[in-house]
Order: sequence, then structure tokens, then C-alpha cells
Amino acid sequence: MAIAALLTLIASAVEYRKGFLKSLGFQREKFKAKSLLIIAPLFGIGFFLFYYYVMMPSVVYLTGEPMDFSAFEPYKGNLSAIIGLFIYMWVSAAFGEEIVFRGYLMQQFTKFFGSSKLSLVINILLFGVLFGSMHAYQGISGQILSGVTGMILAVVFHIRKNDLWFNIILHGFIDITALAFIYYGWG
Repeated sequence: MAIAALLTLIASAVEYRKGFLKSLGFQREKFKAKSLLIIAPLFGIGFFLFYYYVMMPSVVYLTGEPMDFSAFEPYKGNLSAIIGLFIYMWVSAAFGEEIVFRGYLMQQFTKFFGSSKLSLVINILLFGVLFGSMHAYQGISGQILSGVTGMILAVVFHIRKNDLWFNIILHGFIDITALAFIYYGWG
């Protein structure tokens, strides 16, 4: 995903030249301490807790398939490995996925199909499904939950008027909270 984000940055730079960062949602006026240091982290932590204790049990019940967290087993109680995963998640997931999915794909979809309510709904659903499919290693329940999470991140991006900074921090804190659960073996 980091490579995809880099290619996305290059494509945006070619298309928008000087204003390519703003075209992705990196808006200087939205880079506010309260929003990025308090609101996004608290929302991210709260969202993960809702995800873990409400959404996950509901989806697992409906599908009859438990989440597959086997890919994260080597990180349980392993501080050096979790620190490496922490860095990887910030680069690949928080920055990479947000730049590609919300910053680029959502904006390009809107550019081509407009910003009507129907277009927005299709945009959110389409890229939510694609986002979920990228998490196939977590099984069908993980794909569904990741897809719904991607849709919620898209709604947040839309409500906050394409504020990519907020989405990156929000996504990062969802993942940080997940890392704490993985490290300590909670759940």
C-alpha cells in the first residue's frame, strides 16, 4: 500500500502540479492541533472499541465465521515486532490507505461522476467493498468489518469536507488501539 500511495502522489502531482497535495485533501487550514491531537485520536480509540465489542461480535454471529487474526499471532507480547508493525501500519495503513482510498479514489470518482447524493452513496459503497476485499486474510467476517470501516472512514472524509489529515490520524489511532489489543492478547 505504501507503493500505491507513492504512485498516487506522483499521479496527483502530474495531474494537479503545484496544488496536488491540496487535491488529495492535505489542506493547510484543516491542520489544527485540537482536531488532530484530541478529537481524531479519541474518535479512533472509541471507534475501535465499538468495532471490537459491538460490530465484530455482530458480524461473527451473522456469518458464523470468526475473525482470522492468525497473521497477528507473532506480535503478541513481542515488543520489537509490535514496534515494527506500528511503523508499518502508520506508513501503509494510516497514510497509504487514506491517500489512496479517500484522498485519491474518492476524489477522482467525484470528479468523474459528480457529487450528487446517489454518486456519493455509490462512491462510499464501491470503495468500501474494495477496502474490505483487501483484508481477505482476516476471513469473510474481517472483510465485512473492514469494508464497513472503510465506508465509515469515507463518510467521515466527506463530512469533514475532504480533510485527509483528520482521516490519517483517525485511521492511525484505530490501528494503534488494535495493536495494544494484539500486543497484550486482549480478546
